Amino acid sequence: MSDAAQPTAAEVRAAAEAVKTALDRHLAAVERRSGEDDPAVYEAFNELAAAAEEYDELLYDRYDEVTPFEIPGTDDALPPYQGPDEANALSVLLRRDYTVVEPQRLLAQAQRVADLEAGGAGGAGSADTVHSALGVLFGEFEPDEISSRHKEFGLEEGDSTLWVTAVDTPAEPGEWLDAPFDQADPHRVLCRFDVSVVFDDELDDGGLDGLDGLDGLDTDVDIDPDVAVPLDDIDEPDPDIEEPGAAGDGVGEADRDGPGARRTGL
Repeated sequence: MSDAAQPTAAEVRAAAEAVKTALDRHLAAVERRSGEDDPAVYEAFNELAAAAEEYDELLYDRYDEVTPFEIPGTDDALPPYQGPDEANALSVLLRRDYTVVEPQRLLAQAQRVADLEAGGAGGAGSADTVHSALGVLFGEFEPDEISSRHKEFGLEEGDSTLWVTAVDTPAEPGEWLDAPFDQADPHRVLCRFDVSVVFDDELDDGGLDGLDGLDGLDTDVDIDPDVAVPLDDIDEPDPDIEEPGAAGDGVGEADRDGPGARRTGL
């Protein structure tokens, strides 16, 4: 950056004062908060984040120095909830992206399904294009099964998101089928669950610390497939010990799905 483009010392000082003011406003909003989703706290939070980010950039441009603060991305935060206090009806919105990486595998799997549906008589032409093959597979399998078996179908997973939104009253049958996603209001999202490879960066930055000792483990273990374990030798689980992920233990889907997952909201 050229000297002419650098911020002045006065501009850096003004940005620092703006951070102090934003801190005071945020604390005041927190002290006066009217509930868990108080919009005043949300607004003060965003102002503080913006002021801190501005100061961090000017400080670096002027003095080649950084702050110790990590500014959270406000784009990932949910806006203030404006739905009913008691959510008696819900709408679940799901999006999963895929890329067709092995068209021949996709066509073969779809044709196999089509042939089975035709009673072995052959489903010629029913799955002879990628377009028709996708229609066959997604018409035969549930979305969760497609997700768990996507490699078998020649697909590669991209980002996915699931929104749980509150609605005032249950929809009438067929009411929203013509435009199912037009009423996706982020202000009514109770919680959302996102999966993306961008979240793996958090693990790359040290999230796997403590696993270095696994490098010396011997993974070349020979297993004799002819040796069976008698069912009588398998210990029955203790009914008094609650399984992880059982109701009431606070473990959500994001906790079980591992890297690349993030839950926002409740």
